[in-house]
Amino acid sequence: GSHYLLFDEISHVLHEDGHDVNMLVQIGNPRIKGVNYTGRNNSYRITSWSADEEYLSSFNTWFLEQQKLFLQGKNSFNGFLDFMGHLALQCEWIMSDNQLMNSLKAEQFDIAVVDMFNPCSPLVAEKLRLRFVAVHAGNFWNWYLAGLPSPPSYVPVANSLLTDQMGFWGRLKNSIMFLGSLLVESRIHAKFERAIKTCFPVESEPNLSELYLKAELAIYNTDFTLEFPRPLLPNVVYVGGLLAKPAKPVSQELEEFILAAGENGFVVVTLGSMLASVNVPAVLKEMNTAFSRLPQAVIWRHLHSHWPSDVQPAPNIKLVDWLPQNDLLGHPKARLLVTHGGLNSLMEATYHGVPVIGIPLFGDQFDNMVRVEAKGLGLTIQVNQLQAQQLGNAMATVIGDKRYKRSALALSRIHRSHPFPPRERLVRWVGHIVQLGGGSHLRAYGLQQPWYQHYLIDVILFLLVFISVTLYIIINVVKSLIAALRRGGKSKVA
Repeated sequence: GSHYLLFDEISHVLHEDGHDVNMLVQIGNPRIKGVNYTGRNNSYRITSWSADEEYLSSFNTWFLEQQKLFLQGKNSFNGFLDFMGHLALQCEWIMSDNQLMNSLKAEQFDIAVVDMFNPCSPLVAEKLRLRFVAVHAGNFWNWYLAGLPSPPSYVPVANSLLTDQMGFWGRLKNSIMFLGSLLVESRIHAKFERAIKTCFPVESEPNLSELYLKAELAIYNTDFTLEFPRPLLPNVVYVGGLLAKPAKPVSQELEEFILAAGENGFVVVTLGSMLASVNVPAVLKEMNTAFSRLPQAVIWRHLHSHWPSDVQPAPNIKLVDWLPQNDLLGHPKARLLVTHGGLNSLMEATYHGVPVIGIPLFGDQFDNMVRVEAKGLGLTIQVNQLQAQQLGNAMATVIGDKRYKRSALALSRIHRSHPFPPRERLVRWVGHIVQLGGGSHLRAYGLQQPWYQHYLIDVILFLLVFISVTLYIIINVVKSLIAALRRGGKSKVA
């Protein structure tokens, strides 16, 4: 959902800049109502691939159950590994599809722009022997994919729920999780071992960790308006807010609903493109009750066909299968966004200066909401603790306490005043890489070093041995001198 929307925008922007763009799309994976998977008119081209119907039916059933678990607060790493297992299996099928791979080779692309969430993306680029630009659809939580310097003393690790201002125990927790992230990476890579061995000759089997670092450019869908300041490398560009634009007028139907609320304004509710079709009555009932107590109108994205039959939406709620989120957030009467904490939604809220309530469900959303709270943009509620009273109080606080609106407007000014908007950063940097045939001049030599050199382990060991040997010699020399002096003193006495 959100990844497709981001790549749709990237593809269209690059097309408008004069590039011939062809986007490879997997058809049949959970499809989002309202999203056009056939591309745009007079824009980029699409090459589609699909697994067989039997597998897709099984996968979509499994995926729906995972979404229900998210809404029950049961987000597990094992579930994520299972998802990676599905992606790895699909990856093997894609790279084994000779007709598809040969047609892509025949295009003679200059470069590939790949989604780094799915390790299959750089593997396909490697199979096609293409240089690639890595796009990270989330925040800097997967820093190791780009080899970013990440001092654990002030750069919070993924899922640590820490800010950049840590006390001793925070730094201890962050350091332990920093080391643990290497184990997490290895377990994800293990899922793709079969696909690599099946689809690559033995002598040229890629190592995923090394392959990631071959990216000519790393593009992150975040922005320091929300992100904590941290060191970057010359080949890293951030384009957070690419989907945020000046608002267009909403439909007459939505405008009339908004006007009926008067000066109280309205609240936008969307828990992401995937979860608009998930029916978890207990959660929806609590949210419905909380919204019913608001003086604001509520525009809630949720499929009518998947709404619980025993729950009557409150009179101030308008359920919609799809909503123009950016345009609604840019409406002068928008008072609040209730979101799952995805970066696309948060950057649109930041762009338009709208405070948020976050109900994080999976992935980087928990860390995103830590940043939202640290920046004063809104508050977080954990879905497994969600109750109507708690949600209602949180919404009343964020809407009523003007500090949140002031923070939102301040962040909007920061974001909008960047010297180069995200679209221009994307176009200029990708154009720069294409024009030069690569970005080796931007890649730090440290990315090629073995870990023991990169972290100066060999130097530290040498110094420890050198100091130890030196101290040993000094101590033994001193002992010998003292012993000699004592013997000399005894001889004189005799």
